[in-house]
Amino acid sequence: MNLERAGEFRIGGDLPICRFGFGAMRLTGPGIWGPPTDLHAAQAVLRRVVELGINFIDTADVYGPGDNERLIRDTLAPYPARLVIATKGGLVRGGPATAQNPGMGTDNSEAHLRHAVEGSLRNLGVERIDLYQLHRVDPAVPIEETMGVLARLRDEGKIRHIGLSEVAVDHIERARSEVEIATVQNLYNLAQRKHDDVIDYCARHGIGFIPFYPLKIGDLADSEALKSLAAREQVTPALIALAWLFRRSPVIVPIPGTSSLDHLEENAEACRVTLTARDMETLDVLSRPQPEASGS
Repeated sequence: MNLERAGEFRIGGDLPICRFGFGAMRLTGPGIWGPPTDLHAAQAVLRRVVELGINFIDTADVYGPGDNERLIRDTLAPYPARLVIATKGGLVRGGPATAQNPGMGTDNSEAHLRHAVEGSLRNLGVERIDLYQLHRVDPAVPIEETMGVLARLRDEGKIRHIGLSEVAVDHIERARSEVEIATVQNLYNLAQRKHDDVIDYCARHGIGFIPFYPLKIGDLADSEALKSLAAREQVTPALIALAWLFRRSPVIVPIPGTSSLDHLEENAEACRVTLTARDMETLDVLSRPQPEASGS
């Protein structure tokens, strides 16, 4: 299976990764809490990720908490050359996530972020974190102050590049007033395009955009246009949506996650899908909200 068709992106201009990444969040227990139910299956998925040529893995300190980072370390260390592991901090956990209660809160204080970075360094078994992303902006702390903390941690050699998650253009611009921003990770997929403006901003400034939940397309899976393209390419509608992301912008690095070897292999098939300009126009019309008809 050849992932080279996905192309390459250079985080911060100097850290090359394949544009097909892997989100490791699903390799935890129920509610993103504790270790995976089937440890050997989770390790098999991580090993296959590397075998396929995927060299970008995304995790976070609150996945577990800590269990996800330690799973990656225990399975893959000593790490293969060119493998880039990104993690996140700035959230705190109070228990398993549920539909009614995500079980998370924000803490962007310097004391917490320093503690979080030190914990991630130990859990991942690395001396420096290649990409450290602010998991959520804390409304109680100005983002400029938070970026100052991360800049100091970078200058101390504990972080190589800094990223943001779930932010608007205004957040990015304020953050960039204090430090270079290498990536932005937001919820984005064919069915949820709230952050189109963020992607366009990132493209103009060479910032990587990492869409999470890239396969979550909801009711669009039943559209005849999407099913027709899927039949033509002999893939699922979700993989057409994933292929659309690759064409949407050269700075996009999708990170579909799974705890299944079969799904991992299936997701990688999106790299062989070829969408034409006309296909992209069709999907663009399909996925953009339609204006409401005016009354007579």
